[in-house]
Amino acid sequence: MGIRIEHLDKRFGAFAALDDINLDIREGELLALLGPSGSGKTTLLRIIAGLEHAERGRVLFGSEDASQLSVQERRVGFVFQHYALFRHLTVADNIAFGLKVRRRRDRWPAAKIAARVEELLSLVQLQGLGGRYPSQLSGGQRQRVALARALAIEPRVLLLDEPFGALDAQVRRDLRGWLRQLHEQTGLTTVFVTHDQEEALELADRVAILNGGRIEQLATPAEAYDRPATPFVYSFVGAVNRLRGRRSGDRIEVAGLALPASATTPGEGELDLYVRPEDLRVGEGGWEATVVGSQRSGPRLRVRARLHGEEHAEVELELPVEAQDAHPPGSRVNLIPARYGAFPSA
Repeated sequence: MGIRIEHLDKRFGAFAALDDINLDIREGELLALLGPSGSGKTTLLRIIAGLEHAERGRVLFGSEDASQLSVQERRVGFVFQHYALFRHLTVADNIAFGLKVRRRRDRWPAAKIAARVEELLSLVQLQGLGGRYPSQLSGGQRQRVALARALAIEPRVLLLDEPFGALDAQVRRDLRGWLRQLHEQTGLTTVFVTHDQEEALELADRVAILNGGRIEQLATPAEAYDRPATPFVYSFVGAVNRLRGRRSGDRIEVAGLALPASATTPGEGELDLYVRPEDLRVGEGGWEATVVGSQRSGPRLRVRARLHGEEHAEVELELPVEAQDAHPPGSRVNLIPARYGAFPSA
């Protein structure tokens, strides 16, 4: 089932948490709401779930106006960052909870509930652990129980709020792959909130990048990284160098180097050039620079270099770790921007 959000506004006092949000979430896709703290992503998720109400706008589930439905009527599975499991209930009873508290006329027979619990324990790879309590599980296992509980009610939509935020790095990586596999098995329309760009780019079919209550860009992970729509997206999704420049005719002048303008380059005048560290090449021509330091990051070397003739103009580039001896601090390099974006100066 697809979700359509139309002209959504939400305020908390004088603070605009959401400002005229329009968003189409496709049936069966895994969409990430990505942004810094306070960008509005969790508020948007809670409005979709019915846990918050907007001042203006609508949320449509398919063709149905969900704004007029209660939380229960929306049939949304919601997973919180800190699991929200009942400590006094077993894993099996936690998973079955949403089924057992249904109105009598909608409640399943005990045998059907038990079969559903066993099915979900298998789906989330926790077979044989139904009799344990949350305190007897690891953090990753508890989050799987929370997902199983959300799936138990056979939701129309699955919503996850920072689902891996309370877990350590290795468990997060393991669960990301597992969640992607689970999504492909269930085919549920899924929306998850994260501030972790790596998580969003690895997991999602598309990413909605929020800033200050507005959507800055809605794109595939590759598009968001390779073709950012705004300076904010360039800066938030991945590392980037920003340099002051100026457009004159069909050229961009930046730190003494003339670069070709593209169809998306702003008009004549001052601009900011954005170039990612991995898009700076060492070679002939380009900017003359001096290496001021380097740091190894796994199989890559992060090198800092100061451009000649430009006060305080320092850039970062990525090189293979084998290049460390060839580019020690104090050595000279020429840097060529292989790919870049330009926007009007802030």
